[in-house]
Formats: sequence, structure tokens, C-alpha cells
Amino acid sequence: MTTLDINQVRSCFPSLASGFIYADNAGGSQTTQGVIDRIVDYLSNTNVQMGGGYSVGLLSSQRVAESSITAAELFNAASVDEVGFGPSTTMMFENFARALYNDIHPGDEFIISYEHEANNGPWKRLAERRKAVLKYWQPTPVSQDNPYSFTYNVEDLLPLVSSRTRLVAISACSNILGSLIPVEKAVKALRQRAKEQGARKVEVSVDCVAYAPHRKMDVQKWDIDYCVFSLYKVYGIHNAAAYVRSAAMQTSLTSDIAHHFMKDEFHKLQPGGQGYELAYAATGVVPYLKSLTPENDLTASFDAIANYEQKILAPLLVFLTDTKQVERGVRIVGTSEINLSRVPTISFVVIGQNAIKSKDIVGVFDKKGGIGIRHGHFYAYSLVDNLRPKLDVDDGLVRISLVHYNTVEEVEKIVDALREALA
Repeated sequence: MTTLDINQVRSCFPSLASGFIYADNAGGSQTTQGVIDRIVDYLSNTNVQMGGGYSVGLLSSQRVAESSITAAELFNAASVDEVGFGPSTTMMFENFARALYNDIHPGDEFIISYEHEANNGPWKRLAERRKAVLKYWQPTPVSQDNPYSFTYNVEDLLPLVSSRTRLVAISACSNILGSLIPVEKAVKALRQRAKEQGARKVEVSVDCVAYAPHRKMDVQKWDIDYCVFSLYKVYGIHNAAAYVRSAAMQTSLTSDIAHHFMKDEFHKLQPGGQGYELAYAATGVVPYLKSLTPENDLTASFDAIANYEQKILAPLLVFLTDTKQVERGVRIVGTSEINLSRVPTISFVVIGQNAIKSKDIVGVFDKKGGIGIRHGHFYAYSLVDNLRPKLDVDDGLVRISLVHYNTVEEVEKIVDALREALA
């Protein structure tokens, strides 16, 4: 199996040359030089309104249209007509929810998880407007020794499906737990259950924001209807890409906003009020990812990324789950296994007689300098609020989130800082 050349990887990110350790990547990754070059090129040479018949206008339109090919390849969509861009994942999900308004009826049921509000809030508001019923797929602890060892089990999802199930909104990866949801398995099982229950129509919405930096998406294989991810967390610039299955575009999105935004603007790939250069910049993401392996193939590159990330995940999890740290009160929020069922997003709290506030641990890092980590609920408010023993939601937990440009040496420095913070 191909392995990553970490020196080659890091040479593609100009910000890494400073030596600062970026360990808040779940909040936003660094940007590749290729993406930066495309922004400069677009603004320098094709910064005009799309639609003009003159040469520069035609080139501008062509460049923005190329972004749809990039998005379709990243999603593995069947057609470029199924993808589009917008300012944020939250806005894209909100537009989906509003576009579905006329196709939702009182008593319809939505199943949502305890994850990021981007893929929860819009469905909650739609349920309130249309008198639909909300059901929650809750994570459950897997270790008796750690009450915060939560993960999502497909077996807990299926009993929620009924004849009234209309929409299931899940995250392919938790931005706090770091655990991956087996999307294909979950969707296949819930669709079979919905068929047995006699549900008239079930659509699936998947949040891939925390997933896309680490694994390859495949909306066709997953058999889903809606999907969104943030390009600025996949080594690009601050905008979002969205997928809508063509069948859903025609039969479900029936409101006025659907006609204007989803069917007209979406197909034209207008980047939701953002500059066209942001859409064009996305075309730099796929070439970077493919360059990581000789196969020049996204599957090979993401396989190499996944395997490399195990190397940087291991020393951090080994330290935090060491007997000394457990006795100190350190508890991983999520599972502690070092395997491909999770990404290197690690969250933890310090509880017990000598508890430490999460903000104070981060404060040690901030004072020390040179390493960036964060604390809080990271907009997965329901997840943090429902942890037991109860946590201060505003203080939340400490999150250290790594990606494939981080190094083992950087992780060792993070562990050294943790030793100081936990002393």
C-alpha cells in the first residue's frame, strides 16, 4: 500500500513553514498553494461577471463551471447537475429544509443525531413549522470504565424508523467523538426497515464536514439524497459544496426557494453570493489530493491518508488513556480504539477531585504558544449537553484535531504540553 511522503505533503502548504502546530483542523484546515494560486489567478485575470460573451467573460464562466466537475468528483455524484456551492454548510442545509417545506406533512417524522447544529437546526425548525415529529438517534457508551465513551450504533437507529419516517439526517463523522458512521450500512438498513414499516418516502441527509478531510465520499454507493461538506476543511477556501440527488431535485424540492435557488441557481453553480474565485479555487483541491499517491486516484490517496493518520493518532491516544492520566481524571469523549473506525479528532475532559476546566487546559497551550487547540461544544450542543456525568456546556471539552499534514514530532510536542497542563 502506498504511503504518504510527509515532506512532500507539507511542502504544499505555505503556512506550515512557520513551524506553528495547527491542531484545530476540525475547525478549518490549512490551504494548499494550488488553491491559493487559483484565487490569485482568477482575481488577476478573469475577475468579471459571468455570462458575458466577450473572451474574458467566457473564460470566467468556464473556470467557474470547472468547479462543478471538482465537486462532483469529490462527492462521486452521477452528474455535475447534482452539485453546487454556497457560503456555508449551515446555509446549504437551511436551504434544503426550506425547499422541502411543501413536501413535509403534519405527523411526518425526522430522525436526527446529536451532532453539529448545521445538519440539525434546519430540520428542527422545519419540523416546528410543519408540525413534524423529531426523533433522536442517541450515542451510547461502550465502556463501563468511561461514561463518556460514546459512539453511534446502527442497531439503535433502526427502532426509530416507522411508517411515518420522512427524513433521516446523520453525520458521516462526529466532529467531537471522531468516530465514523458506516453510512452505507446504516442507510441500507434503515431503508429496508422503512420498507418493512410501509414508509411512503424516506430521504437521507448526510453531513460530511468532519468526514471529507479524512475519507472519500461516495453519495451513489451510500444511496443518499442530500450531502454537504466544507471546502475550507478539505484544504480549500471558505465555502461549501452541496449534493442533491437528481430525483430529489425533481420530486421533493417543490417550494419557491427550491425553484429559484436549487433548480436554477444551483445548476448554474452561482456560489451563493460569494465571489466566483471561491468556486474556481475548489478546482485546486482534487489535483492536490491525487498528487499524494502515484496512482493519481482519490481512492488511493484517501486510503493513504487514513493509514498515515493512524500514526499520528496513536501517540496522543496512548498518552491520554495511560493509567496515570486516567487516575488523574482524564476521560476520552468517544472511543479509545486506535483503528480505522475513527479519525484523529480527539476530545477529552478532566474530571474528579482534581478536575480541570477545559478552558484552563487550552489556556496553558495558548500561554506556551506555538500550538493551536480549542475547547467548547463545537456546535454539537445537544451531544455535549447530554453527556453524563453532566458537563458545563460552555466550557465543553478539549479537542485536538489532526490531519495528514501533521507529523509524529508535532504530536510529541502536543503530548509534552499536555503533561505540563495536567501536572
